[in-house]
Amino acid sequence: EVQLAESGGGLVQAGGSLRLTCATAGVKFDDWSVGWFRQAPGKEREGIACTSSRDGSYYVIDPVKGRFTISTDNAKLTLSLQMNDLRPEDTAVYYCAADPWACTGAGPVPRHYDYWGQGTQVTVSS
Repeated sequence: EVQLAESGGGLVQAGGSLRLTCATAGVKFDDWSVGWFRQAPGKEREGIACTSSRDGSYYVIDPVKGRFTISTDNAKLTLSLQMNDLRPEDTAVYYCAADPWACTGAGPVPRHYDYWGQGTQVTVSS
């Protein structure tokens, strides 16, 4: 069984930082793709970043490149998203997700991921 659960969201001032953590069960970190996504009310879910130990895939979308970093701790079975220099437009519910192949050659495409957490709210005030 595959399960994911996000934590670390909250309210932060513009320019501040947050670190999100995704605790998992049943995710094969040495083989599967893992990623972070976000969705604001009334908007489509968008991919932020993904990585895979299978082939070294690593993608971060342009709007957050240089500010957000995805990382994994394979021993602890966790996935993290370090977010620096946060902006009001980063406000959204943030999700972690996993899939056997999704990141390879494709980047963080939501429809490619089979397993999802419930999300954690990130609010950036101006």
